[in-house]
Amino acid sequence: MPTIPEPHRHRQMAESFGVDPERYDRSRPRYPDAMVRAVAEAPGLDVLDVGVGTGIAARQFRAAGCRVLGVDVDARMADLARRGGIEVEVAAFETWDPAGRTFDTVVSAQTWHWIDPVAGAAKAAEVLRPGGRLAVFWNTFRPPPGLAEAFAAVYRRVMPGSPAPDADGYEPLHAKAADGMRQTGVFGEPELWRYEWEHSYTRDEWLDQLPTSGLLTRLPQATLDEVLAGAGDALDAVGGSFTMQYTTLVCTTTKTTAC
Repeated sequence: MPTIPEPHRHRQMAESFGVDPERYDRSRPRYPDAMVRAVAEAPGLDVLDVGVGTGIAARQFRAAGCRVLGVDVDARMADLARRGGIEVEVAAFETWDPAGRTFDTVVSAQTWHWIDPVAGAAKAAEVLRPGGRLAVFWNTFRPPPGLAEAFAAVYRRVMPGSPAPDADGYEPLHAKAADGMRQTGVFGEPELWRYEWEHSYTRDEWLDQLPTSGLLTRLPQATLDEVLAGAGDALDAVGGSFTMQYTTLVCTTTKTTAC
């Protein structure tokens, strides 16, 4: 069987999230209101949301008073975002044509790792007004220790060799994002912001979200069913609900030099 080239495989994975956009939109966690307010404190209210997906973050920025335009490679996700009132253009951000438009803030929620960090930062610099902010962010999660081990055991049994979800796996993404910003030569030194919060899940709520995770979106249905059954058993063993510890990590900088 021929090997799939890495960029093509990368894009296939990115687009796999659009298999069930309704599930993605209803089950994925939101972002802390304090973070949204901090990012939105730019010179103006025009926001470009890169990898807008179904519009989860975009709707939060709109609720904070911003005018939001989204860009996404997946037409299925974009269609759902539009149904939520978000204007979206379907394109890869690196090759998207801004048609002369500029913005006060460029954000990317849970998607910057699908974008070339150098080309993406350069495109953001191109469309940002002087003093504008670039903010890319991810929700990282950490289940209670005993439950985390039970979930990991399910992954090891059903998908030998596959990594279990790892909250610390997001830290290198921020390092890559920051390096890309520095290489443009037009941004200030990137900052890392952290927001700690928590969210309680019932068994059904967690099993509804689980198929939207990157590791599971492309599994055969039978394998996915095994993962869900194992995770369900683990949750039953702890009473059918739990509290997830979240950290939202933000890599952000402002444009200091004209392009």
